[in-house]
Amino acid sequence: MMKSRINRRTLLKGLGSVTIGLPLLEEMLVAPTQAASEKAIPVRAFNVFFGLGIPAPLQAEGYDGVLEPLKPLKEKLLLMQNVDHVRCDMPGINAHYDGSAAAFVAMPADGTAKAGGPSIDQMVRAEHYADGLPPGMISTLVAGTFFRRNDRVVRYIHSFTQDGTPAASIQEKPRELFTRIFGKEAAEADPRQQRITKSVLDSVVDQAKFYTGQNSPLGDVSKARLADHLDRIREFEQRTLKHDQESRERRAAREMPAPSRIIHGIEADPGGQGIDITLDELTEEWRLMADLYALAIQTDRTRFGSLTFLSAGERIRLTGKYEYEGKQRFVFDDAKQHNATGDQGCSHEWWHKFNEKKKNEQLRAHVHMKMREIAYFLKLLDGEDAVEGNGKTILENSLITISTESGDGRHNNVKRELSGVFHAITGANGRFKTGQQMNVAAEGLDTYNTILQGMGVSQRMGPQKREFHSADTIRA
Repeated sequence: MMKSRINRRTLLKGLGSVTIGLPLLEEMLVAPTQAASEKAIPVRAFNVFFGLGIPAPLQAEGYDGVLEPLKPLKEKLLLMQNVDHVRCDMPGINAHYDGSAAAFVAMPADGTAKAGGPSIDQMVRAEHYADGLPPGMISTLVAGTFFRRNDRVVRYIHSFTQDGTPAASIQEKPRELFTRIFGKEAAEADPRQQRITKSVLDSVVDQAKFYTGQNSPLGDVSKARLADHLDRIREFEQRTLKHDQESRERRAAREMPAPSRIIHGIEADPGGQGIDITLDELTEEWRLMADLYALAIQTDRTRFGSLTFLSAGERIRLTGKYEYEGKQRFVFDDAKQHNATGDQGCSHEWWHKFNEKKKNEQLRAHVHMKMREIAYFLKLLDGEDAVEGNGKTILENSLITISTESGDGRHNNVKRELSGVFHAITGANGRFKTGQQMNVAAEGLDTYNTILQGMGVSQRMGPQKREFHSADTIRA
C-alpha cells in the first residue's frame, strides 16, 4: 500500500541557501481521479534557441533531412513551417539581431539591451503564477553555451519580462549553472567553511539520511531512487569541478589564447573574428549544461526560462569528426573547407552561401549536428525519470518552444530571411497537436498569441489594437 502522499514541492535544504529538489517519487503521484485534471501537473514553459537557423527548403524535407535527430520524438513535437517574422526587420540593423529578437517575442528589439516585449515563457508565468511561484523555486532559469555576444542581449538570452528586460542573468558556465540550481555553497558564503564543505550535498546530509533511513515516509523503491538521485547530483558536481579545473590548467599553461579551448566572456568574441573549437569541446560542455538544466526541471526547481545552443550569428571555426547513431556523417573543418581565415572561415558563412540548387553539404552537417544536440536535451525530459502523475513525461506536459533566427541565411533579401523561420512546440499536456509537420503560414505574432491563448493566457503580444488572426490549426 502506498504511504502518505508527499508534496511535490518537498525540498532538502541546507547551509548557505543550498536547495536540493527531490526526484519524482511514487509517494508524490496524485490519485487517478486527480491525475486527469490539468491542475495536477504544473504549468511550465521553456524557450530553446539555436543559432543561424534552418533554410526553409531544408525544413520542407522533414525528418528525412537535417531534422533526422528529432525523429525519435516526432510524436511529441509539432513542426511549424512558414512562420513569418518580417515585422521584426529594422532598417540598418543586422538581420541576425532582428531574427534573434523575434524569437519567442515576435517584436523588434527595443534598443541594444532589451527585447521588444515579453517572451512566451514569461507571459505564461505571469498568467498562471500571478502571486508568485511556490517557495524554493528559481523564478526563471536562463542558460546556454555560446561564444558570440557583441552588444545585444537578444543574441543569447531568450526569456524577457513585460518591459523587455532579461528575466534572469544567463548562466554560461557549468559551475555557475550548478550553483544557480542548487544554491550558494556554504564554502562560498563563508571562507571558514571551505575546509569542511566539500559538496553542496554535505549540508543536506542529515535530511538525506532521514529520507533514506528507517523512519522515512518513503517506500523502498523511492528510497533507492532518492539515493540514485543524490549520487547523480554529486556526479554532476564533480563533472563541473573537473571542467573548471581543466579550464584553469589550460589557461595557466599558455601565454596567449590557444585554439580549440572552451572560453567565455570577451575572449569568446574577439572582434567578431570567431574562435577555433573542436566538436568534442563544444558538445561536452553543452551536454553538461543540458544535463543540469534538465535536472532542474525534473526536480521542480524551475518551471520557466530559456536554453541556448550557440547564439545568433555565431562565429566558430569547428573541427572534428561528426558521428550519428554510431556512423561517421561528416568531418568538420570550417576554415580549411572555406579556404579562409578569421570570420570568413567560420561556419557562419555556410548560411550566407546557401544555394537551394546545390548540395549545401557543410551547412546540412552543421544543422544536423545542432538538431542532434537539441534532441539530446529534449530526450532528458522524456525518459523514465521524467514520467509524471498523469502518466506522461515532462516533455509531453510542458510547453517547450524551439526556434532560431532565420529561414534563410542570405542577407540579400530581408523578407526571405525572416520568413519560414523554424519553429517546433511540444503538446503542453494536450493543448497542441503533435506528431505533425504543419504549414502554419502565419505571422509569428499570430502564431505566438495562438500558443498563449492555448495556454490560457489572457494577454496578447504586440500592438493591442492590431487585429488578431488565430492560427487555430495548431491547437488540439
